[in-house]
Amino acid sequence: MINLKSKGEIELLREANILVSRTLAEVGKNIKEGVSTLDLDKLAEEFIRDNGAIPAFKGYGDFPGTLCTSVNDVVVHGIPSPKKVLSQGDIVSIDCGTIKNGFYGDSAYTFTVGEIAESVSALLRATKEALFEGIRSAKVGNRIGDVSYAVQSYCEARGYTVVREMVGHGIGRHLHEEPQVPNYGRRGTGPKIVDGMVFCIEPMINLGARQIKFDDDGWTCRTRDGKPSAHFELCIAIVEGKADILSTFSFIEEAGL
Repeated sequence: MINLKSKGEIELLREANILVSRTLAEVGKNIKEGVSTLDLDKLAEEFIRDNGAIPAFKGYGDFPGTLCTSVNDVVVHGIPSPKKVLSQGDIVSIDCGTIKNGFYGDSAYTFTVGEIAESVSALLRATKEALFEGIRSAKVGNRIGDVSYAVQSYCEARGYTVVREMVGHGIGRHLHEEPQVPNYGRRGTGPKIVDGMVFCIEPMINLGARQIKFDDDGWTCRTRDGKPSAHFELCIAIVEGKADILSTFSFIEEAGL
């Protein structure tokens, strides 16, 4: 069942998502060669708690970190570690969640460590733009499948592949709610989009083949062929017929990242 949100609940969700967005920018400012993903995780947890919120991911299904830190061929759910030290030319997806006033925020951004290969830079640009293509399709009169199709068609037209096992999701008083929001699908299918829906769109797009595998830790999901993967996520609410973006990349952009 899809739990529609009131205007007041959407504003509380916005607060949680703005804090996630600010946290991603703080983390991004500290991404550089020689920094460990655990260093970034500690910074994020302190920032979230200092701002009166709780890290949403820590302890969720026994996940040990505040952040998912996914480097290069890791698609999602990379576990922060003192042994995973960032190097020149890496990319790292930072996925972050908060709980504030009983509501969840969730957003992700793929950062670069210094100069990266142009082929990887193009993958990041396409994945980010595919996210906004999906958001543009999230409007009353459409269905979730229209959002999914928008993401898939944009990426596949440029030669990239779409991870199918991981999806976007509804969000509210729980981190994962209905509806599921796949990054592939057919137009005119899935739940109708109506005012009051709140969900996260999060393309996970690979430079090589779409197949994935899991590490023995049960969390870390990586490309089977070892090629890079990009991940961007924003949370939106459907208000007056169209998408109202609750999280934002503006703090990252203002920091020049």
